[in-house]
Amino acid sequence: MGSDCLFCRIVAGEIPATVVRATRNTLAFRDINPKAPVHVLVIPKEHYADVATLAQGDPALAGEVLATAAAIADDEGLLGDGFRLMFNTGAYGGQEVFHVHAHLLGGAPLGPMLARDLA
Repeated sequence: MGSDCLFCRIVAGEIPATVVRATRNTLAFRDINPKAPVHVLVIPKEHYADVATLAQGDPALAGEVLATAAAIADDEGLLGDGFRLMFNTGAYGGQEVFHVHAHLLGGAPLGPMLARDLA
């Protein structure tokens, strides 16, 4: 991806991030605007726009993203009380950065999935 992708620039080391785990194919770093006591973004180093594109294009890499998230949940002490792993996809899904990323959230009760009644 070009230099306009924020997360590609983080992977390239052009933009600083608080990295919590790096593997050969994934990178995980703390969200700069956390929504929970633990809020880590887990991304593949290779650019994919969203989780559907990643799952179709490289299912093994999608599995690595999930494995990285699980390892971080363990490292952060989230396995006992639980955590949320969330992918926002597309405009209706609330995706803001179009490089697939999982939000790993935990460390406190997170409440309902959606904050408002959509009915």
